Amino acid sequence: MLNIKILGPGCANCFILEGLTIAVLEFMAEDGSAAFDLENVTLQHLTQPEDFKRYKVLFTPGLVVDEKLVCAGRLPSVLEIREWLEAALGRSEPEE
Repeated sequence: MLNIKILGPGCANCFILEGLTIAVLEFMAEDGSAAFDLENVTLQHLTQPEDFKRYKVLFTPGLVVDEKLVCAGRLPSVLEIREWLEAALGRSEPEE
């Protein structure tokens, strides 16, 4: 099971991050490079300040993958999102 959370109050960047993440998930599922099924993915958009505090996010949007904050305060690239998802699936370690 892959658990993904988008942290943000509902601004444009939060919705862009959500859309990018969904697009990466769909691409990974279709190209067969990832050993997962979209039915085994949960995606939540958390909008409350207490949620941001729980993950220590000072600036939104934030991206949490399997309870690990991987990005906050900016829009990551599609390649970065894919690396984080692949790392969470155990395929590879993300590059720094």
